Amino acid sequence: MPNSVHELERRRADIVQKIAGLGDLRPGSITTTQGKCGKPTCHCAEAEHPGHGPHWRLTYKAEGRTHTQSLPSAQERQKAETEVAEFRRFQQLNRDFVEVNTAICQLRTVESVALEEKKRRKPSKRKSPKR
Repeated sequence: MPNSVHELERRRADIVQKIAGLGDLRPGSITTTQGKCGKPTCHCAEAEHPGHGPHWRLTYKAEGRTHTQSLPSAQERQKAETEVAEFRRFQQLNRDFVEVNTAICQLRTVESVALEEKKRRKPSKRKSPKR
């Protein structure tokens, strides 16, 4: 980890650029399910048969509830896998961003923050003449 505020600010800007460059993303995980249909004459009713499937599913949480979306085609599955992988990259970049920001906050002393505030231009207290 860099140890000067300037280096950390540069690192933070790099992370922001990487986040801005991310593609479509969404949270969730992709799983498969297999099951037996329950019909006694179906081939899946045999004891050794694993059942129908695999059926691909995308599971994610939204508004406090778990949602499951079916991914019937290989193209839909590939698209969802790409979006979930992009979300994982976003999560890692977000953790890196918070880590760098925390380091910046720890390195900046109260005096340096006060000095920066002093250097900022203050709005004029003079009133403009009325027309």
